[in-house]
Amino acid sequence: MLIELMENWKAYCTAENFIGIGSTRKAFRVKGYVLKVNIHPLGYQQSKNEFVIYKTMKEIGLTELFAEIYMVDELLSIQKYYHPLEMENNQTYEIDMQAHRKLIPERYKETLDLLDTKFDSFDLKDSSNYGLNAKGKLTFIDYGMSKSLYEAEWVPLAKAGILPQIHFDYCKVCGIEKELRMYGENDSDKRCYSCGKE
Repeated sequence: MLIELMENWKAYCTAENFIGIGSTRKAFRVKGYVLKVNIHPLGYQQSKNEFVIYKTMKEIGLTELFAEIYMVDELLSIQKYYHPLEMENNQTYEIDMQAHRKLIPERYKETLDLLDTKFDSFDLKDSSNYGLNAKGKLTFIDYGMSKSLYEAEWVPLAKAGILPQIHFDYCKVCGIEKELRMYGENDSDKRCYSCGKE
């Protein structure tokens, strides 16, 4: 299946397989795999960072905390699928060591510290960056954004309205209060992804 995905990935990027979209990548699930398709060049940078991190964690025996990455190129990355954490009140939330202690795997704090000091990782506690493994413990599924990449490239693009920022507001179509993708301060199109806004 993995070879088939690598060779014919576009055929699997369908509405039925869609599972999520960020500011730089769009994700599709095919059986036990996730295709992360780059929708901006920063997505490729994030995927490359994830691959380097995964390989390093494999060398030091911490891969159980990370989704396995099978391939990365300029167009997409393929990794193992993990069930994402559910949103709370239609929004993501910050992982708290005490409040979410049942989800915290062994060596989690050590891993957070290593990601911070060795890889300059950013946004490590946002629930959207995690899935749950077979034991119901947190697994990193989105871990390629660094602080330097965020500050030097993502922030200017978001301020210019090129990359979306997430704002919690009411969608003007479905009327549900949820996370909306907003492009710069002058974006007045308050629709959610489900109602047609990418």
